[in-house]
Amino acid sequence: MSKAITDTTFSTETDNGLVLIDFWATWCGPCRMQAPILDQLGNEYEEDELKIVKMDVDENPETPSQFGIMSIPTLLLKKDGQVVEKVVGVHTKEQLEQLIKPYL
Repeated sequence: MSKAITDTTFSTETDNGLVLIDFWATWCGPCRMQAPILDQLGNEYEEDELKIVKMDVDENPETPSQFGIMSIPTLLLKKDGQVVEKVVGVHTKEQLEQLIKPYL
């Protein structure tokens, strides 16, 4: 299960290790399609390998604007605090595994 984060907790939660951040909103249909895929992915990795977190863009407008998030769902992959990948739209589990694999 992915953990919800906020503008306040963003740095603390995403500055260490490999972290996949899901920028989403409750009203976003594609975001709701992406959520169970991320949950499946999260079940396959230990948190010290890959941490998956979610940020509601309506409740936390500051962080998405810092990263130029214009569409949702957008996924950012951070390794040790640096953004290494950014993808927009719904992605399959296989596509996400290919995205993550080089950084594990």
